[in-house]
Amino acid sequence: MTPTHLIRIGVMGTHSTGKTLLMRRIETQLRARDIPVARTGRLGRRAALVPLPKMQHHTADSTRWIIATGIADEIAAAACLPDGAPVRVVLADRACWDALSYARAAHDWNDRPLARTEREAPHRLAAAHTPYDLLLATVLDPTLPVEPKHDHDPRYRRLVDHHTHALLREEGLPHVRVTADDTSRERAVDAALRLCTTEAAR
Repeated sequence: MTPTHLIRIGVMGTHSTGKTLLMRRIETQLRARDIPVARTGRLGRRAALVPLPKMQHHTADSTRWIIATGIADEIAAAACLPDGAPVRVVLADRACWDALSYARAAHDWNDRPLARTEREAPHRLAAAHTPYDLLLATVLDPTLPVEPKHDHDPRYRRLVDHHTHALLREEGLPHVRVTADDTSRERAVDAALRLCTTEAAR
């Protein structure tokens, strides 16, 4: 059985905290249950190709681009699978709120006040998007090593984590916290599967 309406699951959190791996695990489990699913992602890499500044160099324009492109990707992913089958679950690897956390962290990292227009315009864009049925938020464990291929600034990484969870509290967004612990990640995957299979049973 498949869900009777489109389910949207998003993930957010600082870089190198296992967001993509988590979404891949959910995708694999859904496909094993014959639930048509599509996954978005690679926004950071695509922004760099435009090219737009990223990480601690984020600007108002790059933030708006990431939010708008992410939303467009989710809409496109929901259209249909390559074989024409209807999509029942869209996994957003970087929920639209994620870009706001990165932007706020960039302003803190550069010790630059966030202008009202820079704060409000991207916020309106993210807030106008359809709410996620399930929002997952990874939690930084600074003691874990980061893969060498990931160029990162430890301070900025911590700032993103701080602003991610501060934003979730500020907006009152229901979410599931996902730590680096295997049990926590299993619970997140189970929450996604329960959501999709419960909807399928209606």
